[in-house]
Amino acid sequence: MQSLWMIVASLLFACMGVCVKLGSALFSTGELVFYRGLVGLLMMIVLLRLQGTSYATSHWRLQLSRGLSGTIALMCYFFSLGILPLATAVTLNYTSPLFVALLLALWFKERISPALFGAVSLGFLGVVLLLKPTLQPSQWPGALGGLGAGLIASLAYVNVRELGRAGEPEARTVLWFSLITSLFGLTWALLAGGLHSISLEGAAILLGVGGFGGCAQLAMTRAYRYGKTLVSANLAYSTVVFSSLFGVLLWQEHLPWTSVLAIVIIISSGVLVSLASRKPNPALEAD
Repeated sequence: MQSLWMIVASLLFACMGVCVKLGSALFSTGELVFYRGLVGLLMMIVLLRLQGTSYATSHWRLQLSRGLSGTIALMCYFFSLGILPLATAVTLNYTSPLFVALLLALWFKERISPALFGAVSLGFLGVVLLLKPTLQPSQWPGALGGLGAGLIASLAYVNVRELGRAGEPEARTVLWFSLITSLFGLTWALLAGGLHSISLEGAAILLGVGGFGGCAQLAMTRAYRYGKTLVSANLAYSTVVFSSLFGVLLWQEHLPWTSVLAIVIIISSGVLVSLASRKPNPALEAD
């Protein structure tokens, strides 16, 4: 059942990516981040009130770390979506499982087996193949933003795991993330020139960014709370499939065969990471 939650989250994240790409022509990255956080914050306030759950948390350090890392990763991701083809930006963002494996080894001192090391190395080989032959010089800032999103998001995902183990409700975790995101996004937007007026089309796009993103966060948090960390992280690769389909249908994006091969390599490495970590490293499993 937890696998299904992650697949649902992936579809919703792909829908959010579509809205961000549409909104990048109307709003700055800071504005998109702000409204993403604001809509999610309002949703979680209502949800927690209906559940009768307190907004206060006794795990504020973990919440702060999760919120800051997740917000910075989101900023990098939204920036890359405005520059790169949808599938390419999403693929770079979802290099996070590779960084999760390294983070668990370096920070939590969990052993990396030779098979796991090989799977992670294969993933980074796919990243090199995806970037080098296909990107134009003007797209490299977006590529660096996408990779930065994947790197920083790995810290956020590990924090989500620890918050789940500590018993934090999913809605409360998303609430604090959304609050931090909205504050950072608003600051960025004001420094970059302020907020634009919102048309009916713009309002629909912003509601999609926040609504899809907030629901996806809930589904993802539940998957990480009850499932295996690396398995949940790698199921997020299904977002690449959904995004590729959206890219073809909405923007007629046709990636060259080298990019398709690179995406397949990266997804395959993610699956191998999950398989390699299953037996030799039971500590990776959530409680």
